[in-house]
Amino acid sequence: MSFPLYFSRKIALSKDNKNNLSRVIIFIGRLSVALGIIVSLITVSTGFGSKKAIKERLADFSGHITIKSTRSNSSYNTSVLDNNGLELNKIKELPDVLQSVQKYAMVTGIMRNEHNFAGVIFKGVGKDFDSLRFKKFLIAGTTPKITEQGYNNGVTISQKVANDLHLKVKDSIVTIFSKTDQKPVYRKFEVVGIYKTDIKMIDDQFVIGDINQVRKIQDMKPNEAGGIDIFLDNVNDIDAVFPDVEQLIGYKNYAEKATEKYPQITDWISIFDTNIALIIVIMLIVVVINIIMVLLILIIERTNSIGLLKTLGASNAQIRATFINYTLIIMVPGLLCGNLIGIGLLLLQKFLGIIRLNPENYYVSTVPVDLNPVAIISISLGILLISGLALIIPSYLISKISPVKAIKYN
Repeated sequence: MSFPLYFSRKIALSKDNKNNLSRVIIFIGRLSVALGIIVSLITVSTGFGSKKAIKERLADFSGHITIKSTRSNSSYNTSVLDNNGLELNKIKELPDVLQSVQKYAMVTGIMRNEHNFAGVIFKGVGKDFDSLRFKKFLIAGTTPKITEQGYNNGVTISQKVANDLHLKVKDSIVTIFSKTDQKPVYRKFEVVGIYKTDIKMIDDQFVIGDINQVRKIQDMKPNEAGGIDIFLDNVNDIDAVFPDVEQLIGYKNYAEKATEKYPQITDWISIFDTNIALIIVIMLIVVVINIIMVLLILIIERTNSIGLLKTLGASNAQIRATFINYTLIIMVPGLLCGNLIGIGLLLLQKFLGIIRLNPENYYVSTVPVDLNPVAIISISLGILLISGLALIIPSYLISKISPVKAIKYN
């Protein structure tokens, strides 16, 4: 063991601290480190957790990647998907792509009853619809049991639409679909389920029903679809898989990422990165300033020891290393306490959902938490490393101390 590390451990673990000022300064230093760790952990875990939760909600509702006809453009009334060049089997074989690939077709309409009316987007799904994935959004009832044999009149509507029209499960509702140069088409549906995603753009509009209903309204042939939803293992793999999907869809179709469907949400999510970086930088500055203050107080307090070490032949570099190690060792209790408190608070939020949010503003009803071990370890090591580097320049004060004057210093 090197002399600086050995000696710094001896004085750091020593109980001989008669100076009350140094005790207070050390406590403040440890407190600042603990608070810095707590705030950084909460910021990173909730920030990344919110980004991940919102992306997953978008993807779980409408697929991580969606294939549409170029004729659909931005219209919610989907055009028939072109099968030339569309190689679904090869898409399913791509890494990270699940077998849960489902077709759909959409048409806009108006739900109306004696209470109110609501403009809706009727999303017709087939027998390949992943009802288990959708189950997390259900607050009542279920999803329609689609067999694509005949026409299923069951629909799953959002809680927003249900509240606006005073509907509940097993109620009936008339929906009007308009067709170009033709009379409106009327359909009577039974509400079999009510869902809530907390994403306003989805909850305000989408109704889940039978794809055959859309085919009939849109004059589509059996087995034709307006689009295909592709699901991946991880929402963070979208950017990596997307270029491979684009190569397998044909030139008359186009692919769209879940994160691109609602640009206003994507722009809002991107703000998290800036906020996270800003808060961490501020906390680092506070921690570093406090740790430098601790080092300077310790140098002043132990001026006699510095003079004695120089008299015994210790170099300035060895003494500087000793005091830097001493200060970093003092930080360790703050690091441990900060991690214990921060992780404890995050676990409480993760499992109990104590802090709730307004989903109309934040797209989630509770603060999401992403406890990433790599991020947790990186925060602690990063603060320790940056603090150690920041102490190098102030430690040069030691080289200005004269051994003779230091020994006489009282």
